[in-house]
Amino acid sequence: MKSFRIASAAAAIGIVAAASLPATAAYADSVRDQEWYLRSVNAPQTRSITTGQGVTVAVIDTGTSPHPDLRKNLLSGADETVSGSGNGQNDQQGHGTRIAGLIAAHGGAGNKGMQGIAPSAKILPIRVAQSAEGKSTDALAKGMNFAIDHGASVINISLVGGPDFDVEDAVARALERNVVVVAGVGNAPHDLVIGYPAAFDGVLAVGATGRDGKRAAISVKDAKVQICAPGVDMISTTPNGGYSLASGTSDSTAIVSGAAALVRAKFPDLSAKDVINRLTATADDIGPPGRDAECGFGRLNVLKALTADVPLLEGTAQSTPPSSASTTASTAPGYIDPAATTVPPPQAEPEPASSSTPLVLGLVAGLVVAGGLVAALVIRRRRSF
Repeated sequence: MKSFRIASAAAAIGIVAAASLPATAAYADSVRDQEWYLRSVNAPQTRSITTGQGVTVAVIDTGTSPHPDLRKNLLSGADETVSGSGNGQNDQQGHGTRIAGLIAAHGGAGNKGMQGIAPSAKILPIRVAQSAEGKSTDALAKGMNFAIDHGASVINISLVGGPDFDVEDAVARALERNVVVVAGVGNAPHDLVIGYPAAFDGVLAVGATGRDGKRAAISVKDAKVQICAPGVDMISTTPNGGYSLASGTSDSTAIVSGAAALVRAKFPDLSAKDVINRLTATADDIGPPGRDAECGFGRLNVLKALTADVPLLEGTAQSTPPSSASTTASTAPGYIDPAATTVPPPQAEPEPASSSTPLVLGLVAGLVVAGGLVAALVIRRRRSF
């Protein structure tokens, strides 16, 4: 079994933890007001469309404690740590509980507590790390396979590390089983390059934006980044039943996983590839035109992801058509109008095109030269006789 430390970004499976803002206490009655990120991605306007009911999101992390705002949505999971034997609902570090809260916290009566992006989705807690100091790629791979085998249609991995064959195989198996895998790219300056499993093909690689809607300085830049979501000053649940603020691409990953759960609930027939395509195709381009190394295709807009007409990828099954009633505009703070009714699928960075023309011309030229040589030899031989 391989064990790693968070400090070794090139080879570690580490928590994409609060990179620039330490956790601080927050009062329960002010939590909803501090969830600025919900308005940033237009989540309030999606409540009448879907809240993620019927979708299970696996949170592969430090475990998930049964916070009052999460308890109704928390399933019995697994503990894949060396000494683990529980159901994944033990979180000594706190990271997994905050990730789960951002995805599917249901809050309390009277707008108390917090709500996640998909407040009706179920959380499958899978503990693969006991603390931020010791992680195992073996545990991560086992956790992914547990998630696949126990009904998760979205897997959230707010972990970074180096390439590993077991994890790569688990990712491939998830894709074969039509599971959406969402992973954080890593936090600068601790992580210098994009981590794994975000760097594996087929994984939705997530970076972070700040309150200004632009890429956050903590978010690693890389050509494999596909989308960004809020990841700064994020309030979420803690194991002691409270709340805290933190920043990191871990949080951004959770926001995108919640959005993926909403898309899976709204369009249950979509393939995992088309779910990712719908999220990236409807993202708001916030950098240079087209895909870039900062935020990929842009910043998450979950309302557009649920309402825009996005063509299916070639070879995938037909999806349920979007509801026309879901495109009603809103004046809520931070609302971004999904004006486009048709969004073409995002195009990957163009590969250098190969052409057979130079080869054909070369062959023709070669034949001409060869013919000339043969003719010359024939003439020469005739002259010599």
